[in-house]
Amino acid sequence: MKTEAQFEIVTSLSGVDAAAWDALAGPQPFVRHAFLQALEQTGCVGGDTGWTPRHLLMQRAGQLVGALPLYLRDDSTGEFVFDFSWADAYTRYGGRYYPKLLTAVPFTPVPGRRLLAHNDADRLLLIDAVLDVAKQLQVSSWHCLFPIAEDAALLAAKGLMQRFGAQFHWNNSGYATFDDYLAEMSHDKRKKIKQERRRVRDAGVTFQHRVGNEIEEEDWRFFYQCYRHTYLTHHSPPYMNLAFFLELGQRLAQNVMLVIGYQDGERIAVALNLLDAERLYGRYWGATCFISGLHFETCYYQSIEFAIARKLAVFEGGAQGEHKLARGLLPVTTTSAHWIADGNFARAVGDFLAREKLGVAQYVNELNESSPFRADKSDAL
Repeated sequence: MKTEAQFEIVTSLSGVDAAAWDALAGPQPFVRHAFLQALEQTGCVGGDTGWTPRHLLMQRAGQLVGALPLYLRDDSTGEFVFDFSWADAYTRYGGRYYPKLLTAVPFTPVPGRRLLAHNDADRLLLIDAVLDVAKQLQVSSWHCLFPIAEDAALLAAKGLMQRFGAQFHWNNSGYATFDDYLAEMSHDKRKKIKQERRRVRDAGVTFQHRVGNEIEEEDWRFFYQCYRHTYLTHHSPPYMNLAFFLELGQRLAQNVMLVIGYQDGERIAVALNLLDAERLYGRYWGATCFISGLHFETCYYQSIEFAIARKLAVFEGGAQGEHKLARGLLPVTTTSAHWIADGNFARAVGDFLAREKLGVAQYVNELNESSPFRADKSDAL
């Protein structure tokens, strides 16, 4: 007879066994104990950040058999599945939208495992348990952002509403070189990329790829300077602090990679990627000066070259940005799942999501019709 599961809410991952959590989470770095706990340890979540950890643990006979990254949210910043209009509508409806419960990786719109367990039966139990928690706390809603398809199907089976979005990913078709990749593009797109890369080379910019322990503290400090500048330029304070990135470099060294651009021996640009055995994940970038094409070279072309060299299957270019399409990153559909306590408001949101789904599908189809790749591969270099 199977031992009944026991559930517990914890306010920090510091007391949770890292190996047990990671055995459930799998290899993707963003849901691993070190990544999430570093956010807590360095104050990027918790305190007055609006991200209050309320992680759900499931145990049997004292062994961790399931987990759910879970946060009590006071707003919706840093989520990348925007529900600000829902919050406004709920307030006008006479309700209180915040606090809400959220399952997500803070500030990270990367699809991945969200229901951390070894089998679907336990994943379904996690869904039941978090819905019980939401009802006990009397929050307006629970949201699960960017689950992989298997988790999304279980969430839908439990009655959660699905919301769809789009991102841009590059797929490796077994390329041996960047030129092999370019050979599959239309003449005009291929020519444009070559021109962009030539302008950067003509400006005297060179690049280094640094992975793991090759990254020194001064590299991280330069990265943070550029990262912070990028956010402030867009009139937004950065979500993470330098302490987090230093922790990341120490605790997940095998999963971090910096693209660093140099001009006249000085660093001028940098991009941070994370990686696992199959994928490269583009995250943040910044530069100290403007050079035409520098953004595309640092963020995309250098990362694609790295992915080809490492034989990685996918480079995920991050959320938003139709300019990525012309660089060979094609649209993929993402999902999120939503439970809303108030039945009337849930029905209104459901109607909205049905209409939005059609719009997202049309948007993705239109993007695919503008693919930069040749249909027949007959357009030789």
